[in-house]
Amino acid sequence: MEEAIEATEVEAVEVSHVPDHGEALRIAEALLFASAEPLSVEELTGRLPEGADVERILEELASFYERRGVNLVRVAGRWAFRTASDLSFVLARDVVEQRKLSRAAMETLAIVAYHQPVTRAEIEEIRGVATSKGTLDTLLETGWIRLRGRRRAPGRPVTYGTTPAFLNHFGLDAIDDLPGLEELKGAGFLEGRVPSDLSVPVPSDDETLRPDEDPLDQDDLFMPIVPEPEGPEEE
Repeated sequence: MEEAIEATEVEAVEVSHVPDHGEALRIAEALLFASAEPLSVEELTGRLPEGADVERILEELASFYERRGVNLVRVAGRWAFRTASDLSFVLARDVVEQRKLSRAAMETLAIVAYHQPVTRAEIEEIRGVATSKGTLDTLLETGWIRLRGRRRAPGRPVTYGTTPAFLNHFGLDAIDDLPGLEELKGAGFLEGRVPSDLSVPVPSDDETLRPDEDPLDQDDLFMPIVPEPEGPEEE
C-alpha cells in the first residue's frame, strides 16, 4: 500500500513539471515577435518553461501563420517572423531606399557565395575582369562576406566566404538553398543556348578551414575597410 502511495506521489511530481503547452506557445510567440534578430532553438529553449517542446511549438506557430500576413520562417538556422512574400508590395512605400549594389558587387557576391572559399585573384579569373578592393570592402561592410583564412599559395592571399547575415538578408535557411542550374534557367537568368558542359557549383559555407587554407593572422582581424573614391566601376 505504501509503495502504491509513493508511486502516485512520484507520478504527481512528474506531471507537475510538465509545462503548460499553450502558455509555452504564447511565450514563444511573444519572444519571436519582440526580437529584432532571428532566434535559435537553443535561445528559445533557454527562455521557455523547462521541458517545453520547442520543435512542436515552432511547427504549430509556422502552420498557424502560414496563410496570414506574416509568416514564421527559418533563416540561417534561426526563426523569425517575416512579411508574407505575396504582400511585400504593400510595404514597399515604407521601405527606406538604400543604395543598390553595383553590378560588379553583385557578381562578386554571387561568386563568393557559390565558390567559397575564394580569393580575389580567383574572383577576377571567374569574372574575367579586375575586381577593385573597394568592391570587396563594400561587401565586407554590409556584413555579407567575411575573411575566412589565407590560401597556402605564394603571397598567402586572403580567402572570402559568406556570413549568416547573407543568409538572413536573402531569406535562406542554408547556403545550399541557393538556386541550381535548372532554377536559374527557370527564373530567366540563363537565356539562349546554354553550353552543355555548363555547371553551377554546389555551394558550401562550412566554417572549417580547407586543407589549402591557413588561419587568419592576428593583424587580419583588424584590417581597415577604406572605401575607394567613387569612380567608374569595373564591368
